[in-house]
Amino acid sequence: MMVSNLVRLIERHSEELAQGLTKRIRESERTFDFRNIPPERLQLAAVEVYRNLGVWLLQKTESDIEKQFREIAARRVADGIGLHQFVWALIVSRDHLWQFLQRETFADNIVELFGKLELQQMLNQFFDRAVYYGILGYAAARDQDQVMKDSVRVRRTLSRI
Repeated sequence: MMVSNLVRLIERHSEELAQGLTKRIRESERTFDFRNIPPERLQLAAVEVYRNLGVWLLQKTESDIEKQFREIAARRVADGIGLHQFVWALIVSRDHLWQFLQRETFADNIVELFGKLELQQMLNQFFDRAVYYGILGYAAARDQDQVMKDSVRVRRTLSRI
């Protein structure tokens, strides 16, 4: 199967993949805080990525990935999700997708095998960038929170003067 066929397979099974991923994230001890997010909200986010995977892998730029995952990270900070749990959820997302592909496809020839390996490389690159920009998003959200706390302290101090 060439990359485009594999991507279409993932997109066609986006609902099933998202359900399985949501279950794995909510049940893992390494992503315990995600249990505070309604499962429907988590599943919707997963469906969005899986359903549009072709666009993410083949058309989106690095700045698109940066913008998206900084925003996701900021939401997860607001949800009270620790950085380590956010990163683990992304790792689980990639592994879940790869396990699906291993289960659903078999390379009959070298061309199909090459397509599978090429997709694996593209997925790894995508998720590596998601982790990197997610971490930057966490840092930015934390810095913004600190600025807000500092401004409250300054206002309180000034109001006493």
